[in-house]
Amino acid sequence: MIPVTTVIGLQLGSLLGGAVLTETVFSWPGIGNYTVECILKSDFPVVQGVVLLIACIFVLINLVVDVIYAFIDPRIKFSKKEG
Repeated sequence: MIPVTTVIGLQLGSLLGGAVLTETVFSWPGIGNYTVECILKSDFPVVQGVVLLIACIFVLINLVVDVIYAFIDPRIKFSKKEG
């Protein structure tokens, strides 16, 4: 189950990038379409904010996947070692 969980986490990250293409092609309102419009208007602070938001979501997805590892495989322990 560990490799399956890893692939699912990576696919969720890829879906964020695919949203830009899908929303642009089908003219759906969303963060991807908004990003493309702001790039065309040269509204770079908004583009930076969207990229930062997507990066944070991607990091959170990876964090959740790592925490799920501990539930799936009992050999994986998250503990603080002192010394």
